[in-house]
This record gives sequence, C-alpha cells and structure tokens, in this order.
Amino acid sequence: MENSNQVTSRRYDIDWLRVIAIGLLLIYHVAIGFQPWGRMIGFITSEEPWAALWLPMTLLNIWRIPLLFFVSGMGVYFAMQSRNWGQLIGERARRILLPFMFGMFAIIPLHLLVWRLYYGMELKYSWAPGHLWFLANIFSYVVLLSPVFYLIKKNEAGKIVSWIKMALSKPWGLVLVVTIFVFEAVLINPRPFELYAMTWHGFALGFLAFFFGFCFVLSGEAFWKMIQKWRWAMLIAALVFYLVRTNLFGIFPPNHLLAAESFSWIISILSFGSIYLHGPNRALSYLSQAAYPVYILHMLFLYLGSLWVFPLAIPVQLQFVLVLLITFAGSFGTFELIRRIPVFRQLFGLK
Repeated sequence: MENSNQVTSRRYDIDWLRVIAIGLLLIYHVAIGFQPWGRMIGFITSEEPWAALWLPMTLLNIWRIPLLFFVSGMGVYFAMQSRNWGQLIGERARRILLPFMFGMFAIIPLHLLVWRLYYGMELKYSWAPGHLWFLANIFSYVVLLSPVFYLIKKNEAGKIVSWIKMALSKPWGLVLVVTIFVFEAVLINPRPFELYAMTWHGFALGFLAFFFGFCFVLSGEAFWKMIQKWRWAMLIAALVFYLVRTNLFGIFPPNHLLAAESFSWIISILSFGSIYLHGPNRALSYLSQAAYPVYILHMLFLYLGSLWVFPLAIPVQLQFVLVLLITFAGSFGTFELIRRIPVFRQLFGLK
C-alpha cells in the first residue's frame, strides 16, 4: 500500500469481505423464516421452527451488518482517489440512491405481494424501504461525511490526520475506537442491540463504522500490520465475550458487552481476511459485481421459495435447504439477465 498522497492500491480482501458479508446476510434471512418471531418483522415463517439455527444466528447477528458499514467506508476511501466531491456524490447516487429508489417502489412491492398471498391478505400494491434501508443509510453517510473525508484528504500531512494514523497503528487506538462504540450502545440503549433497520441505533452505529472504516484504510499498512499482530487476541476476546453473554445473560445482554464483542469480531475478521483473502480473480470479479443486485433481489425469491416450500410435508431441515437454494438460484439467475440489459444495469447499480 502506498503512503500519504499517493493513490492507495486496491485491497481485494475488502472486496471479498463485502461479498462474504452479503452472502451471510442472505443465509441469515433464510434462517429467520424458521424462527417463531420471524413473522413479527415481516417474514414468511414455517409452521415448524428450527430452534437449532438460533445458535449460529446469534453468533452472526451482532457483527454482520456493522461489518458491511465498515467495508463501505473503506470503499469510499478508494473511490475518492480518482474523483472529486461532485463526481463521488454523482457516482454514489447512480450506484446506491437510484437502486434504492427503484427497489423501494418496484422490487419491495413484489415480495410484499407474495407475503400477503401466503397469509391470505388482500393483494394490493404497497411500497416500503424494506431490507434496502441499508442502501439509504450508506448514501446518507456519503453525503454527510464526504466533506470531512475530502478535508482529511486535503490535509493528509497535517497534525490531526497524522495523529489518527499514529493512533490506529497502535493497540490503544483500537481501545479508543471500541470505547466510542460502547458509548453509542449505552447512550442509545437499543432493545435489541441487533435491530439495525430504520432505528437510531442502526443509523448511529453505521455512521461510526463507516467513518472508522475510512480511517482504517487511511492509516495505511501500519494499521493492517498491527491488527494482524493482535488477530488471535481479538479472536479470543470475541469468543470470550460471546460465551459470557450466551451463558450468563438472558435475551437482552448488556449493550456495552455486545458492542465490545461486535467490534472484536470485526477486527479479527479484518485481520484474518487481510492475510488469507487475495485477488484479483474471476470469481471475485463476478461476485463483486453481483453483490448489490443479488442483495436487492433476494427477498423476492426468499418469499417465493417460502410460499412453495413451507406447505410441503417435509423435514424442516430440507425446507431450509430448498428455500436457500431457491433464494440463491433465483437471485443469481435474475442477475444474469440484468447484467445483459443496459437499462436494468443502471437500475441495479451496475457500471
């Protein structure tokens, strides 16, 4: 990685983490259909729940969305290297805001119709942000933080930026960052912590993660070497926090504990990813292009799969596998059509 005002080389580990995080999001959403509380948050749920799924779900749900916010902030750093402020906002409007608006009025209503059909409700058009709230948050962060980011870029040799780089090259810098996340969790006091969609907690947590994701990449190779050195300590800390909350606390563990655990998982994932995830290659190129269109589409095929599979008298484990296959096959199959039609490419955020 080059230093100071030179253009930073692309980090393919970050691209891989974005792809992996979105893949985990799809699997997690399928798993919600097998939890008794799924219908309360607008999912089609199986009459036969699969309680064992909750164990891996509770491991994932406190860091999977925050990780995407960190990675998105990192991506903006790279985008800024070849764009001025107006170009960045225009590019993000085309690739994030336009797909959000299109999805909210054209894609979300389709899966809401499937939901209404399954539960015997009146079939009528209705729009909502749905699972695309994440795109709205990301675009908001770009608009709010890009003036700060460009000021940082302009003064990259200044005292404040130099201090940020120095702090994030030391373990105590991570302590300062996690303290800020703990403060957010204590101040807002979300119930539950992992309810990010269209909440003040989700917006504030995402804002902080987006900002610090940018700062992590800004800090250069010293940051990555530091977290690589401490990767096992961060992983052990994450596991200890997880075991403490699952064995000593009930349904609502203390938010400061959850914030510390979430951050520990994310730093350990970033550190191991920086060592073992490499590119470029054809698989990464394809999956990176597919990530956002598949994210936008997946709930429609998840609901269609649930509509067909859940009434079948088959084991719940087979139901899960079938819905998962339908979700991935439908989303990627539709992506193959979208990528070949220019107008749809634009509507789904493709270049």
